[in-house]
Amino acid sequence: MNEKTFSLQPFSSTEQLPDVKITGNIITDVNKLAVHYTLLGDIKEVAIASPSEIPARKHELWQDTCFEFFLGIKDSQRYWEFNLSPAGHWNVYRFDGYRQGMQEEAGFTILPFSVQHLSDSLKLAVDVDLNKIVPAQQTLEVAITTVIKNQGGELSYWALTHRGAEADFHRRDSFIIVL
Repeated sequence: MNEKTFSLQPFSSTEQLPDVKITGNIITDVNKLAVHYTLLGDIKEVAIASPSEIPARKHELWQDTCFEFFLGIKDSQRYWEFNLSPAGHWNVYRFDGYRQGMQEEAGFTILPFSVQHLSDSLKLAVDVDLNKIVPAQQTLEVAITTVIKNQGGELSYWALTHRGAEADFHRRDSFIIVL
């Protein structure tokens, strides 16, 4: 088992950022991956979608508050983007290279995860069977990211690191957790 903790940083911008922190951990164990996020602070400033009665695979979840992670195999250009909405909606995309060949990952037909809405925090946890997309014993490179939409409708971008002049979660040099 391999476990790492994380704390996300906002992309510097002129926008007023919500007074929140995003922390969590990522665990791998025999080609299973678990990611746990905690959004702490003044979460009333954050636009958080209400839980959906029927969670579904949906596109463009990053237009609202969305917890994400990116997963690549070391020395391969291919990578996956996982999007998780506090409403319960989700999607997984596969890319052949940097922002190239984007398509829904057919290996996942459902992606169950849990969301806990508390008075001072929001917790989201997902467990992923990597056997659906990645052969066992591969060295994985991971980026943990989150898009936060404030109550005024402005988006802020949070990640382990921001390597470019613009917020860009797809940059492979930002996949800095190695598992």
